[in-house]
Amino acid sequence: MTDAKPLAGKTLLMSGGSRGIGLAIALRAARDGANIALLAKTDQPHPKLEGTVHTAAAEIVAAGGQALPIVGDVRDEDSITEAVLKTQGEFGGIDIVVNNASAIDLSGTLELGTKRFDLMQAVNVRGTFLLSRAAIPVLRDAANPHILSLSPPLNLSPKWLGAHTGYTLAKYGMTMATLGIAAEFAGDGIAANTLWPRTTIATAAVQYSLGGDRMMAASRTPEIYADAAYEVLVQPAREYTGQTLIVEDVLEASGVTDFSGYAAVPGTPDSELFPDVFLD
Repeated sequence: MTDAKPLAGKTLLMSGGSRGIGLAIALRAARDGANIALLAKTDQPHPKLEGTVHTAAAEIVAAGGQALPIVGDVRDEDSITEAVLKTQGEFGGIDIVVNNASAIDLSGTLELGTKRFDLMQAVNVRGTFLLSRAAIPVLRDAANPHILSLSPPLNLSPKWLGAHTGYTLAKYGMTMATLGIAAEFAGDGIAANTLWPRTTIATAAVQYSLGGDRMMAASRTPEIYADAAYEVLVQPAREYTGQTLIVEDVLEASGVTDFSGYAAVPGTPDSELFPDVFLD
């Protein structure tokens, strides 16, 4: 890549992004001078979760990007339509869509409440499909359009199908929607890929839904996800699409061989990091 800042002036529309992996991806793009629009629910501070869409926007500007905070809900089609129109109006187009917003509940089938099941389907699957669909007419005009969904490969092992069926359905639905879009719009030159880490990432989801402080300490930082996402988003869209990518594999292909700097607790050996779900 001859351009030192290939995302300079590019416009990225993301679902979520007030904190965690989404914010890290936004900040990495902002360092290039990208325009970042965030469609997120957190307008006011949350009692347990850090950050709002407004604090995220301030961090993006401080990192060197332009920010457009949009308070809305990816479950609401009107919110999505408004986000696309506002982003296009503010920045003149959309080059990248990141389907980051996600709900998680690892309960078993008999324990999972219907409302929680519906929430995961609405945020993860429906949100990914609707945001991508709404942006595609604008992405068609971009020079190197990308859709990136933060979801796993389709591992049909009974180990994962049966571990938390409701959550598995929701995350695999994100992946299937993305791969379908990749195939359907390949002729338009729109890349659509998914990205998933080999280890858990130190985020609120890990803290509150997976394993608390112990698992947080055995995780990697969101920056590893952000660096891998960046590598994906600067690839030529017509050639680099329809893939279920792994964070560490993407970074290795870009020349990164030492991941020790991404440990949430410095000095933690790779062998002691906790593997993420859906990967054998």
